[in-house]
Amino acid sequence: MLSVKHEVFLEVARQKSFSKASQLLFISQPAISKHIRNLEEQYATRLFERKGVSIELTEAGRLLYEKLTEVKAIQDQTEFELSAIKDLLQVKGTLKLGASTTVALYILPKVLSAFQSRYPQIVINLLNRNTEIVLQALLNGEINLGIVEGRSKLTQVSHRPFITDKVVAVCSKKSAIAKKKQYELDELLHLPLALREIGSGTLAALRSALEKKKIKMSSLQTKARLGGTEALKNFLVESDLLGFLPQRSVLKELEQGELTEIHFNGLHIERNFYFIERKGESSELNQTLIRIAEKIYNF
Repeated sequence: MLSVKHEVFLEVARQKSFSKASQLLFISQPAISKHIRNLEEQYATRLFERKGVSIELTEAGRLLYEKLTEVKAIQDQTEFELSAIKDLLQVKGTLKLGASTTVALYILPKVLSAFQSRYPQIVINLLNRNTEIVLQALLNGEINLGIVEGRSKLTQVSHRPFITDKVVAVCSKKSAIAKKKQYELDELLHLPLALREIGSGTLAALRSALEKKKIKMSSLQTKARLGGTEALKNFLVESDLLGFLPQRSVLKELEQGELTEIHFNGLHIERNFYFIERKGESSELNQTLIRIAEKIYNF
């Protein structure tokens, strides 16, 4: 079992901030500082160094962080397996999951509900950010399992295919663009667009599909960028611009007539979602969530 000072060290290292760790752990900042000071005395070395207003791990701190992350994973896995032997309903542990926006909002609710019903004692922590942030959180040890769009090239991450989704072009029914439903692809270059932020999987899927048609993103008439699927969707309902969104996210708006789907000849945008884990660090807790997700979506 990790000591309190080791748990404090892990949170300070993740947040790179004593004050943020204090808020998340509900421990006063002087107490946080005392735990770190005691740990540095125990190991007879500095674990953090100040860089202006921020802090960074020293070489010794990075080594300790790597080792404690491994120990924490083993501790969580052991707690899960020991409690599972006794009673599934009493299984304990923490599921640290990260998911890109589309997955978190439109795919995971059914999965997490089924998981929580089966394992009511397990605490679920869900990080809902874009693909790049989720991937970085996995590498930093902030989460143990992620669901993201597309495959990264990082060798320290393993990928498992999950589900495929379509990205569609939509605009408000009040927009002049909605006057016709079918366009030639080259007409896209002249239409005003609202797109997702850099790092979004939806944007990456659009870029990939356009590159196959020899169209560069820089040639598009991008008038607005919004962070998050819901923000972009709500903006499009009220604006005259055209945007690209996951089909799952706009089903209700299309059905109710708030948004209109626009088709471009020859343009088909699909993206694949993957479960991601740190290579060699899969756990039974992660695999349980994956099995439930695959059952729900009929794998």
